[in-house]
Amino acid sequence: MSEKKHCVKEGCSALKSLDFKNALEQFQKLVEKMIIQKTKERSGLYTEDDDEIDYDKFYKTTRALFGSAVKDHNIQAFFRKTINNLDMPDWLEIFGCFTGESDDLLSQSKESMVFLVSEKKQITDSVVKRKDVIKGIVKVSHLDFTITASQKGVITIFNNQRKVQATINIEDTAWITGCDFLPQLKYVVAVTESTVLVWDYKSEDKNNCYVIKPMKNCLLCVCTVTTPDHLAKDSILMGDDKGYVYLLTMTNDDFIMKQYKPEKESQFRFLDSENFNILKRKLHDDWVGRVKYISALKCFGSCSSDSLRSFVLDDIKRLDDNLPVREFSVPRGVSAFTYCGKAKVVVTGGNDRVLRLWNPAVNIRPTGKLFGHKHGVVEIVTNEKDQHVISLSCAKVFRVWDIQTLAPLQVFHDNQGSPEELDSFPMVFDNDHGVLITGSDVIDIYPLANVIEDTRQLPQTHEKSINALIYNRALHQILTICTESILKVWDLETGYQICQIEDAHGVNTEVTCAAIEINGFYVATGACDGTVKIWEFESGQEFKALPLAQDSENEHRVLKIVYLKADESQHALLVLEQRGEMKIIQGNSTQTHLHVAWVLPDAVSFPRRNPVVYLLLKPDTSQDFFPAIRLLSNISSLSDDTENFAPSVEINCFAVLKVEGWSLIATGSANGEIILWDFESASVRCLHETNEDSQDSVSQESGINAMLFLVHSAFTSRKRSSQPSTTVRVDVSAIPEHESSSLNPHKENVEIDKVNTEITTAEDTATSENIQYPKMNIQSSKARVGHSPILASAHESGCIRLWSSQGDLMKELLPFSKDPSGPLTVLCTDISTKILLAGSKEGYVICWNIASFLEDKKKQVKEKLCWRAHNTEVVDLFHEEEKNVVVTASVDGSVRIWHADSGYYFGYFGQSRKFELSDTSRLILPPDVNNFTAIIKEESKPMEKKAEYPLMLDKDKWKSLTRLPLVLEKAQHTNVIQDFKFFQALAPEKMEPQEIFQTGSKEAGAVYGILPIYELEIPAEVSMPKSLQRIKAMKSTGWTMDRDSNEDEGQDK
Repeated sequence: MSEKKHCVKEGCSALKSLDFKNALEQFQKLVEKMIIQKTKERSGLYTEDDDEIDYDKFYKTTRALFGSAVKDHNIQAFFRKTINNLDMPDWLEIFGCFTGESDDLLSQSKESMVFLVSEKKQITDSVVKRKDVIKGIVKVSHLDFTITASQKGVITIFNNQRKVQATINIEDTAWITGCDFLPQLKYVVAVTESTVLVWDYKSEDKNNCYVIKPMKNCLLCVCTVTTPDHLAKDSILMGDDKGYVYLLTMTNDDFIMKQYKPEKESQFRFLDSENFNILKRKLHDDWVGRVKYISALKCFGSCSSDSLRSFVLDDIKRLDDNLPVREFSVPRGVSAFTYCGKAKVVVTGGNDRVLRLWNPAVNIRPTGKLFGHKHGVVEIVTNEKDQHVISLSCAKVFRVWDIQTLAPLQVFHDNQGSPEELDSFPMVFDNDHGVLITGSDVIDIYPLANVIEDTRQLPQTHEKSINALIYNRALHQILTICTESILKVWDLETGYQICQIEDAHGVNTEVTCAAIEINGFYVATGACDGTVKIWEFESGQEFKALPLAQDSENEHRVLKIVYLKADESQHALLVLEQRGEMKIIQGNSTQTHLHVAWVLPDAVSFPRRNPVVYLLLKPDTSQDFFPAIRLLSNISSLSDDTENFAPSVEINCFAVLKVEGWSLIATGSANGEIILWDFESASVRCLHETNEDSQDSVSQESGINAMLFLVHSAFTSRKRSSQPSTTVRVDVSAIPEHESSSLNPHKENVEIDKVNTEITTAEDTATSENIQYPKMNIQSSKARVGHSPILASAHESGCIRLWSSQGDLMKELLPFSKDPSGPLTVLCTDISTKILLAGSKEGYVICWNIASFLEDKKKQVKEKLCWRAHNTEVVDLFHEEEKNVVVTASVDGSVRIWHADSGYYFGYFGQSRKFELSDTSRLILPPDVNNFTAIIKEESKPMEKKAEYPLMLDKDKWKSLTRLPLVLEKAQHTNVIQDFKFFQALAPEKMEPQEIFQTGSKEAGAVYGILPIYELEIPAEVSMPKSLQRIKAMKSTGWTMDRDSNEDEGQDK
């Protein structure tokens, strides 16, 4: 029985294989026949017959042969490939899906998620009148607002928040048919059936709308000509119902000099169309449905329902010289068209329901066709960023196509609207915000799915908090480590994950920090139990390890690692443990495990007035990086102080610098004290800000979370060119670029090169003179260097302090932001040390320009940017120079990437879509961040204030104005002419400078003798008006008149 069933299965399998072979043979014959047909069509030898193979027949035959095993977009792509390349295609490329056993296809729901129809938004307030529809939508990218125009005269401007910025209700009997924006004049232009409307939306005057009329034919569409040479004028293209295309050029003078026919209680200012230079040419035999200017091609395009001259694409000069134009013929005409800049194709659609792709230079036949619409196409737009074409039919069915593969991506429809709207459904794609805007009786906004994902889905790179962020500059990859000890490697350019390692130091052992050597071959990790491991970066194999310590785990928790050297013979690491101990861990090629080779001594007791202690240094045979340290016993001989103090041993962070002439280690503590070990001058000093109230304690707000040495680029290039004699060698592999340094473990910026530092040793019985001698010698050598390094420290108080190598506080930087950035946690610089980046506990990233300060310490440090990258603490960040990006990691488990110059958000590592680091057109933010980037502009240089005087009437200029033509000198225009002449005659007041004819003398005294003496001209006597003279005469005779009246009254009595 089982054998019988087995035979039946074998028979079915053989039958299926036989059916597929037969179907493939028939399909090959179909393709060969189609190739022969297309070859004859191109040579002009083909005659139409009933057996002609078009796309419909090809699709039906292929579907009948293979059924649902082949997708529609694969059939379309194969058909396009065949007609464009008449050679035999590669069948394995097309039918590779049949080689496997699984016939599972990708989910259609995932493929169709281009626009989220469920997230559609509507704008209904004051956009149309009753029984009105929107006839035009325009997106003004450089001003970031949208213009809509309804059929019955409501023109509205919406800002980037979709709020009404300005609106006008035009009371006119003619209906509006289209609108656009004039970029130079800053006006909105619209066309009606018989006029051209120009609206000054910024003017508060009621009569802020100009009407250009009469127009002979009915205008149906309008667009602006955007050319770079139009500095003070704008040109528009218009199409009418007779097949004419017009070119109208306007300037500001046209709206001042050509004003006429003012009517009482009218919102319009009428202009005569005959005063404008309007070019026109008949290009079509039917209505002009659309007219556009394509800046990339420097051509204009117009379409019509005419089957012979359906689409015209040519230079705008053809409207004037009447030379032949490039015409495209399409059955039943063209209703809409668009241009795809990246693909360099023009897409047309019309009543035949087919989208055609054209090469702009070839008008004989299209390069491809898109089928799927069941009704006439009325509008087409392009998504340039994603290379999508969105087409709309009169049945309000949207179709999204991939312009590269010609595959259909999504189909959705809109059920709203009335039958009257089917012939008018404007549409525009907003590339800045990633939304599709359509208009009917309301405005519908469809967002892209990836934009919604970026703005609503909380970024998550790891499920737990990030502990370390490492960048491999050689491979352009980053390593992230979370508190669950999961290590992930990511590609910087795409954001895709490459590999993952779990439980690197054992089960339930947290990996706390990591560091990478400069060549990118090895990476070191430290754990909470004190273990340290070295890994091969590319293979992920463990190379060497430090065994588990015998003491308690908490004391040996590794906070930070710096890679000092990595080669075949030796690996060396500088490690900071939680108990404040710093040590060098190294391993040779002959050793199987790492071992501790050097330990930095605990903090010493410093004199209070001069907190500097000198050291006895001896070469250390166990390691070649730092000498053996021995503290002096006679500290009292170095200072007159009788009271000493011991700094805190609670070390949060450290920084190391080992270059020619400098061998420094700086440690920062929770109470704000910095211990600076200078092995060249054989000294250690304590740096802190003095507290006036109590010198023994420092405020906790000064606690140090990160430290970094800043080295001038000129010094770095100079020390690489020099080759001094050496006794201690440090390999260049131990020099990672300036990286972050913080309380949380992550890699350190170390400036190390192939140098040899000569260390002066002292005997155990050395005197004070023996100790001062190496100090004087090293200071003279440092003076020759020119640029000394600067130590930057990030504090709990939110400030950055810059210290000199001698321990002097040079500058204190505070972030300039309206919102407090909080305590600073991490620091890093670019590879050239031109900018300084800091991250805070509140999630902010602040950028300063420090190049000029490192060149000249007297110059200021200017802040460039400040933006909120996370809603929680930033634990690490780095700057990548080639891509010009900043990558940040936070305790929220996300690692995000930003544009370094603008703070533009590209995405996060772990997202489904690929990074597009070259595109900054869409301004989006993570869902947990609401604040946009604050760009701090540089302060302008102080300029001398110039006195400004009000404009005065220049009588000479007034008289010199020519008289206007008599035709304009009518009673109703008298006031306008007088006002125009008055403003033309305004000029600044003429001020005559005062002349100095005599200087002060010494005899007048020390003060008054140096004051200049001015001579003022005697002012001319001003004649008094007759009215004032009469009043003055009456006042002078008033006493006499009163006396005479009193005498007359006495006589009467």
